[in-house]
Amino acid sequence: MKQFAILYDNLDSTTSINEKLGFLKSYFRSTPAEDACWALYFLSGEKIPRPFSTSLLREWISEFSNIPLWLLEESYHSVGDLAETLSLLAPGKEVENGLTLSALSTTLGSLKKLTAEEQKQTLFCLLGSHSQKENFLLFKLLTGSLRVGIQRTLLAKALSELSGLSPAEMTHRLIGGVKPEPEFLSSLLSSEIREGDSGLPYPFCLAYPLEGEVHSLGDAANWLVEWKWDGIRAQAICRGEEPLLWSRGEEGISDSFPELVLALRSLPKGLVLDGEILAWQNQGPLPFSELQKRLGRKTVSKRLQAEVPVHFLCYDLLEKDGKDLRALPTRERRALLEELLQDSPSPLLSLSPQISFASWDSLTQLRQESRGRGAEGVMLKHLEAAYETGRKKGVWWKWKVEPYTCDAVLFYAQRGHGRRAGLFTDFTFAIWKGGELVPVAKAYSGLSDEEFREVNRFIRDNTIERFGPVVAVTPELVFELAFDDLRLSRRHKAGLALRFPRMVRMRTDKKIEDADSLETLSALLRPGSLA
Repeated sequence: MKQFAILYDNLDSTTSINEKLGFLKSYFRSTPAEDACWALYFLSGEKIPRPFSTSLLREWISEFSNIPLWLLEESYHSVGDLAETLSLLAPGKEVENGLTLSALSTTLGSLKKLTAEEQKQTLFCLLGSHSQKENFLLFKLLTGSLRVGIQRTLLAKALSELSGLSPAEMTHRLIGGVKPEPEFLSSLLSSEIREGDSGLPYPFCLAYPLEGEVHSLGDAANWLVEWKWDGIRAQAICRGEEPLLWSRGEEGISDSFPELVLALRSLPKGLVLDGEILAWQNQGPLPFSELQKRLGRKTVSKRLQAEVPVHFLCYDLLEKDGKDLRALPTRERRALLEELLQDSPSPLLSLSPQISFASWDSLTQLRQESRGRGAEGVMLKHLEAAYETGRKKGVWWKWKVEPYTCDAVLFYAQRGHGRRAGLFTDFTFAIWKGGELVPVAKAYSGLSDEEFREVNRFIRDNTIERFGPVVAVTPELVFELAFDDLRLSRRHKAGLALRFPRMVRMRTDKKIEDADSLETLSALLRPGSLA
């Protein structure tokens, strides 16, 4: 545990990629496999199941540190990070032979089997056996909030340099999750082909938001342009007997879309397709909220399949006849994909349509049709580019349409955490419904530090009611909000839900009577937009 705490401190103390790479390599080179496998597990973003609630944890630390619970809560609001707050109240002590990371992780994993009193006593024993830095990590693990400032690509690079594999091969192996087992780590670093690798997707090629004017991309003839759909990016793996579907989030999602798996069986073996899963009806996409009804399900009834039919739009062909095609230019991969799907064996599979345009100016006009087609904008892919791992500028660009905007009234506020601890940063906004203001959206981004401080001064002077950590404020400040889409919702009092709402600016030139109404926003709804 001590070595993992040192690694965490080292990674947290620098922004240098090379220094972080050196720390990672040094740790994995010198640490026993039984501890290193757990470190890899946590650094990859995996978590142990939370054995008890954070409210119960607060109560126990209040007892352990002999301070009242209300003071702990006030300390938390001041510090802004729960794990840091608890470690300051339970600082522990330096010991020569504390638990190893493996032993600690095993202990934490077994807590769920204990009674509440046994859990508490085990926790107290752990707190007295580790330093404050180690207790900080202990609380991070218990609350599921351990985050380390490294990307998967950096972790893959460190492991690749230790194993002799290429970074791309290591990134590929890390897809699908990490097991905290020494045997898994040994297999990961092995140069031999591993059982199960054939079922893994490739690392996804990702797009950057378009920077500047589209004319800056040069000759329009060098670009393939498609609609940017609002669905689930996925790869279809057709290597073995049963096709597999993987999301961009590296989750197997075959169970959620059994009809697509059935459709993929009709394709030749040795294929990997990149595309988008969409809720689909009448030859067009349904809102993303419909697709959400299918996510995370181990079984999908025939009734739900009928209520939310789906479709797989194919973007790219990454593998054919078992051969990796990613190094080929876009134009060649596209030609092979068109040939594969020209007589599509299933109505649930089709080629994502290419947008024909004469010039950048004409594409600019076509882009305005995006929302009418159920798209978010357009994708621009260079015809000579390979299929890259992750984001690489100049390869793929996403050019989304301008967001919707509305004017809404600040209604509730809640304090933030971390860098903005002690400040109200999480805001709830309201619009008019009849003669009443009703909450419609929550937003916490879009303002500068100075603007947040200005809003906080207003909140402190105009708090009219408290509901635990949430305060109601005098309805007086109007904000312009931006959002990507909206839909009807039975869960929100306004009857609407906004997608990705964020603050654009304070509208000091407007009074609350000028805020938008439910009728105004409802006019923006697309057909079928029920959440």
